[in-house]
Order: sequence, then structure tokens, then C-alpha cells
Amino acid sequence: MNPDKKIIINGLLDRVNASPYLIVIDYTGLTVQQFTELRNRLGAGGANCTVAKNSYMRKALAEAGMPDIGADLTGQMAYVMGEAEVFSAAKVIKNFEKEFKKPEMKVGILGNAVLDATALKAIADIPSREAVLSQLLATILEPATRIARVVKAKFDPDGDDSSSPEEEAPAAVAAEAPAAEAETATPTAEA
Repeated sequence: MNPDKKIIINGLLDRVNASPYLIVIDYTGLTVQQFTELRNRLGAGGANCTVAKNSYMRKALAEAGMPDIGADLTGQMAYVMGEAEVFSAAKVIKNFEKEFKKPEMKVGILGNAVLDATALKAIADIPSREAVLSQLLATILEPATRIARVVKAKFDPDGDDSSSPEEEAPAAVAAEAPAAEAETATPTAEA
């Protein structure tokens, strides 16, 4: 094998081994500006998009012990890999496809499972880890929030939460102070 080809295949092998997923997209018809924009959007989500000969990727996947998707590697294919979650990369590609009508997700590998385009689009609809954790936290905190509202309503039956007992005391003192000054000022004026 040509040493240059081996270097390219080894580079692809390193990327495949470092990534928990691989998404194969058909980028036929994308302009250079659109492809650059796609790469930028993927990069912001922790993924990268690589263009390589399909035969090189077949060899890299075989050397990595990944499932055989060689039959799907025909035409102008680009390979999306990353160290972050697959959800964000799939979502970027799906949204980009809605916006520009291309690229098209063909096939993917997640772990050792082969995913078709339908499964990849379904993965794109799954919320990110942060969104799921946020929803979980809101669900956990909901009972405590309800209890706090009930307790507050019990001790503040008027529902006026604008002032607390600490805030009422300074207002009462301030109201009494002018009255005391008025009493002191009145006897001096009579004398």
C-alpha cells in the first residue's frame, strides 16, 4: 500500500477510535460556503466533518472493528465525528438540512450499532443532556415549591407577599417619628 494512503487511513482510524459515533452524510449539491457553514455549526457543538475517499473510510472502519457499512459509502460522502454527544451533531445536520434541503444523513454508527437515516433523525429530536437534567430538576423541585406555597398561604392569608414583618417595623417607626416631632414642636410654639 502506498505510504501516503496508509497515513490518511491511520488519521481516519484515530478519529474513528476517538469518537463514540459516526454520521455519514451525502453532501452532493452543497456549495463551498454552505459546507463551511455546516462545519462551523458542527464545530460549535463539538463535532467535526471530514471528507475522505469512501475506500479509505471503509479500511479505517474495518481496522477499528466497526460494523460494516461499506455498501452505504457511495457518492460524495462526508463523515461527522466528535467527542461530544451525538444528539447535538445530529440536530445540527437535521436543522441544516431543513434550512438548505441538504446534506442528507445516510447512515451512522453509535457504539457498535448501525443506524439508518430515520434513526439518526429521531436521535436529533432527543433533547440534550443539559435539557433533560433541567427538566428532571424542575420535576424534583416541584413538590417542594408547592409545599412552600401552601406554608406561605397559611401564614399570610391575605396573600400579600410584598412586605414581611421585618419590613413593617421600619415603616411603623418612620410613621411614629413625625408624630413625636410634631408634639415636641407644638409646646415650643405656644411658649
